[in-house]
Amino acid sequence: MKEELFTDLVASVREGGEILRGKTKPSRAFKITAPNIKRIRAGYKLSQNEFAALLGISVATLRNWEQGRRAPQGPARILLQVAARYPDVVWSIVKPIK
Repeated sequence: MKEELFTDLVASVREGGEILRGKTKPSRAFKITAPNIKRIRAGYKLSQNEFAALLGISVATLRNWEQGRRAPQGPARILLQVAARYPDVVWSIVKPIK
């Protein structure tokens, strides 16, 4: 590794340590908010039971998300983002084939 790149890497690691210890503020921060599941479900005009079945999750999981006791993580979060942005696609996937 070139000396200049190594020096940059060491400086970056040190800066990260200072940020973690609270000695330095990060140059930028990202805030990711949870999707509004109630609003998404309202857009589909479905009951909790129907929306849970549409997404292939349990009603208890959906209730926990809607009531803020839990937040969707990983693939479930992505699925909800797709459901919010592309409802026609979701309907075309889950609709029975004739």
